[in-house]
Amino acid sequence: MAIEKIMVIGAGQMGTGIAQVCAQAGYLCVIHDITVEQVERGISSIEKNLLRQVSKGKLSEQEKATIVNRISASTNLEDSVECQLIIEAAVENMEVKKSIFRQLSELTKEGTILATNTSSLPITELASVTSCPEKVIGMHFMNPVPVMRLVEIIRGLATSVETYEAIKEITLKLGKVPVEVNDFPGFISNRILMPMINEAIFALYEGVATKEAIDEIMKLGMNHPMGPLTLADFIGLDTCLYIMETLHDGFGDDKYRPCPLLRKYVNAGWLGKKTGKGFYLYE
Repeated sequence: MAIEKIMVIGAGQMGTGIAQVCAQAGYLCVIHDITVEQVERGISSIEKNLLRQVSKGKLSEQEKATIVNRISASTNLEDSVECQLIIEAAVENMEVKKSIFRQLSELTKEGTILATNTSSLPITELASVTSCPEKVIGMHFMNPVPVMRLVEIIRGLATSVETYEAIKEITLKLGKVPVEVNDFPGFISNRILMPMINEAIFALYEGVATKEAIDEIMKLGMNHPMGPLTLADFIGLDTCLYIMETLHDGFGDDKYRPCPLLRKYVNAGWLGKKTGKGFYLYE
């Protein structure tokens, strides 16, 4: 099945970034979310990002208009019937994702690929609620999507070779680099990244150093572009906690135990940049 139209489920930061790169690559793209306001906010975010590229001379006004015209809004999952690829980028919660995939399994045409942007959850379990597990695959983009080149591609137990090859080809058309990994909790990116962030939070919790010192050491000493605590704020502390819980549950190893300070911040509603307060304050 030739892929011409893509639906992205979730109009948050990841979903809008994915929709933007799909539209820039020439695909028709439907952004879906629960409310009209959420979808409109997502499309507005894409327009702002593209306008920034115009101001830098990377896009013309006409090119920007063409890209935006490829994007349409949806609050009805039934619109997925028109699409050959669905990329789910909803909240990082297995039950929410399973509910979406059950509905997509019933609504979409035979041959439609169901991809998930999950950063840690098992693809095989997600595929198990569908009638087409061979068409389910992980397509984990990095944040910010328009800038970061990596896409982790994760096959579930039943994912077909044809599905993998189709997603690999699309990833290349999006200007990204596909890297295949196996279906284990956290895959590779978050299995390595999140314990590092969690350890940085433990260092702060134990009073080893200030947050500024921890971030500066990792930037200057390890050549990281962003310190781990700043990065945690950027990712979202609730997302960091959920991934650490997934790793802890998946492996049953206490080395993945979330730091109590991380849990305390999430319980306080201090989720990082998106709420204006995490380890740092944001306007």
